[in-house]
Amino acid sequence: MMIKKELELYVHIPFCVKKCAYCDFLSGPAQKKEMDSYVDALVREIGLRGIEYRGYDVSTVFVGGGTPSILKGVDTARIFHAIRENFSVKRDAEVTIEVNPGTVTEEKAEIWKKCGITRLSIGLQSVRNDDLKLLGRIHTYEQFLRTWELVRKTGFQNVNIDLISAIPGQTAESWTETLRTVAELCPEHISAYSLIVEEGTPFYEQYGTCRSADRMEGGDRMRGKSMEYPPLPDEDTERMIYKATEQVLAEYGYHRYEVSNYALPGYECRHNIGYWERKEYLGLGLGASSLVCEKRFHNPTDMGRYLAKCGTPDSDEEVEFLSTEEQMEEFMFLGLRKTEGVSPEDFRRAFGKDIMDIYKVQIRKLEAQGLLENAGGRIRLTERGTDISNYVFGEFIF
Repeated sequence: MMIKKELELYVHIPFCVKKCAYCDFLSGPAQKKEMDSYVDALVREIGLRGIEYRGYDVSTVFVGGGTPSILKGVDTARIFHAIRENFSVKRDAEVTIEVNPGTVTEEKAEIWKKCGITRLSIGLQSVRNDDLKLLGRIHTYEQFLRTWELVRKTGFQNVNIDLISAIPGQTAESWTETLRTVAELCPEHISAYSLIVEEGTPFYEQYGTCRSADRMEGGDRMRGKSMEYPPLPDEDTERMIYKATEQVLAEYGYHRYEVSNYALPGYECRHNIGYWERKEYLGLGLGASSLVCEKRFHNPTDMGRYLAKCGTPDSDEEVEFLSTEEQMEEFMFLGLRKTEGVSPEDFRRAFGKDIMDIYKVQIRKLEAQGLLENAGGRIRLTERGTDISNYVFGEFIF
C-alpha cells in the first residue's frame, strides 16, 4: 500500500460585508452575481487541482477570507462537496472556517456541521463596542455573544476567538478587560495579534506610518490626522499589553505555543503549525498561495483573470523555486515563532548539515544579547527575544 504525503488546503473566500479600517487582505464587498461566479470557478479549480494532487492525503483544511461565513450555506456545502469528491481528506482532518458575527445563522451553522467542519474561528477583535466601531467592524459585542451561543448550541467544541491588541486608544487595563471577558467564555483557542498599520488601509491614511518606522525615529506613536482618532499606544504600553496577554490567559489554563496564539491543551491549530513547520500546502481561490515540493506559487489576484484561468496549467503567477539557503532561512524564522523553537536535529534531517555550521554567528550573537536560548536541546526565543521577535527573525535572512 502506497503511503501518501500529507497536504494542507487553504481556501480563500475574498468577500466581506464591509472592509475593516485596518485590513489589507485580498477581500472586499461584492454583488450576488460575482459571488455566484466565484463559487462556480472555485469548484472548478478544486476539481482540476484534485487530479493533480491525487498522491496526497489532506490533513487540514482552512477556509479563510474575507468573511467565508458571508456565503450562503448551500454554496459552502458545494465547496466542501467538491473538496471531498476530489481530494483524499483524512478522517481526522482539522477543518476550520472563519466566521464573523453578523453573518452567522442557525441554518448555516447546521450546514457547516454536515460539511464536516470541525473548528470555527470567530473574528471578535474586542469586547468594547467603541473599539469595534473604530476598527470598522460590522458587529457589536452583543452580536458576537449571540453568535457564540449559537455555535455552541450547534455543537462546535473547537472554537478560536480572534482578538487585536495595541489598537488606537487602547490601554493595558482595557486590553485586560477584553482578555478576561473572552477567557471567561472558555473558547478552546485564542489568537491575539498586535495591530500593524498597513499601507493602503484607512488606518494608514490616519496614522501615516507603520509602528516600526516610528520606533526607529525614537518618537511617540503617530497620532491621527483627525482629532476623532485616538493615538496608538506607545511602545511601553504595547509591551505591557503583550505581557498581560500571556499572564492573564495562563490564569485560565491557556498556554502560548506561538508568538500570538494561545490554546487549551490539545487545541493548538494544526493548520497554522503546518505553516510554521513548512509543511506542504495548496492554496485554492483568488490570490491563494501554495508551497509544494519547495516551489512557491499563487493564483491570480485579479478577479477577472482568476475566473477565466482558475486551475488551468497557466494560471499560477510568480512561481518561485526555493534554494536550499532560502529553505534554511524559512526553517529558522518560521520555526522560531513557535514557543518550543527549532530543533537542531530536525535541521540536520532536513538539510544534511549541522545548524551551527550554518548559523553559528547569528545564534551566538543573539544568545549573547539574551534573545535566544538553548533549552532541552531546542533553540528558542527568550522572553526578551519574543518582545522584539521581528529583529531576531531578520538575523536569519541573508
